[in-house]
Amino acid sequence: MRQIHLAAQLPGIHNVTVWSDPRSESQIAIDSFVRLARTVERGKFDFFFLAEGLRMREHKGQVYDLDIAGRPENLTVLSALAAVTTHLGLAATVNATYNEPYEVARRFATLDHLSGGRAAWNVVTSHDAFTGENFRRGGFLPEADRYSRAAEFLSVARVLWDSWAADDLRPDAASGVFARAGAGRFAHRGRHFDIAGRFTTPPGPQEHPVIIQSGESDAGRAFAASEAEVVFSKHNRLDAARDFYRDVKRRLASYGRSPDDLLILPTANAVVADTDAEAAAYADEIARDLVSPQTAIAHLEAVWGRDLSAYDPDGPLPGIEPQDDAHFLKGHSVFRRDRAATARQWRKLAAERGLSIRELVIEVGGRPTFVGSPRTVADAIDHFVQMEGADGFVLVPHLTPGGLDDVVDRVVPLLQEKGSFRADYTGTTLRNHLGLRSGAPRRAVNEQKESPA
Repeated sequence: MRQIHLAAQLPGIHNVTVWSDPRSESQIAIDSFVRLARTVERGKFDFFFLAEGLRMREHKGQVYDLDIAGRPENLTVLSALAAVTTHLGLAATVNATYNEPYEVARRFATLDHLSGGRAAWNVVTSHDAFTGENFRRGGFLPEADRYSRAAEFLSVARVLWDSWAADDLRPDAASGVFARAGAGRFAHRGRHFDIAGRFTTPPGPQEHPVIIQSGESDAGRAFAASEAEVVFSKHNRLDAARDFYRDVKRRLASYGRSPDDLLILPTANAVVADTDAEAAAYADEIARDLVSPQTAIAHLEAVWGRDLSAYDPDGPLPGIEPQDDAHFLKGHSVFRRDRAATARQWRKLAAERGLSIRELVIEVGGRPTFVGSPRTVADAIDHFVQMEGADGFVLVPHLTPGGLDDVVDRVVPLLQEKGSFRADYTGTTLRNHLGLRSGAPRRAVNEQKESPA
């Protein structure tokens, strides 16, 4: 029986949280992070993940207030969580476009020490000059160069982590020697980085943090197969998920890796109630809360590139054509590519199903993945993994911080009964939980390889 891997994400970008619900609490206060982390650790989840937004998105020049805004910096939060958890992995998105390898490598090595070997890094790039305006470099890097920079960035980070050997830290009071003379010395000469010196932080228990990637493009899949150890996928419908799963796993052999060296975890939502009917009704309520009339029009404007505020969200799609070169929603990656093609797909779906604007937006992105009684949800998650649609899921709650309580308390015990989910942690590091090889992962390939899209 294939074993299921579960992780949790506290929403920080995109409108996936029903923040208006009376049960929803702060998206910023440490208590929210602590409660969710402790809940999923009680459920024996592999790791707790924080996404990243480097600029507050704007819609028509105003703050896009349908997003959760004002989130604290990821690694600072996870360092605090290291003190109140004992086994749960701690994963952060950190951008490779607007950071430097030395500082990021040091921060992750530090988190790995503080947590006893539970750190993971989701490597991403930033695609737009709008986000770059917050930084010294601005938008000067073309997209292809951002990808090559990220690949070299990861390679340099690995050079830094490897600059300390296992026996370099050797405190000996008798001789007065604390560390080997050459400990931490490094040098790298490349297209994007030219650095040399000494790395200050000896390797943590994992030597290297677990490397996560989330690109869906062909280049992103190649990067995942060569370098990543966990892939976040958007495919949570079984047919598409199996195609993605097989394609990425197939590529591993080209890099001397086995299928077990990489885990594929789609993001998903779960709505649990006493009966399937009650869960379905609640899921509909959540979907409508997530996609308000305001949200529906904003999403439509993001695709159409036009002011559609005069349209009725409960009416039909506009008859006008999109302006593919206009961007009403800035800093949002979801609608940045092939918006004309997206509009055509949306028109076809709306015509086939007789959907209004709001119903369409709910259908294409607002419906939970797993809906039903605890048994129904447990069976669905287990079936998805046993059919090789995924190795598990990153579950995103619709409420902060209590949105995964029912999954942990009512679904996880059923998965444990099936024998497809751990009854308890059997190791202390995140690599233990994920079943990944001990020690450092594969060394990064040269900088010509593209990084995640």
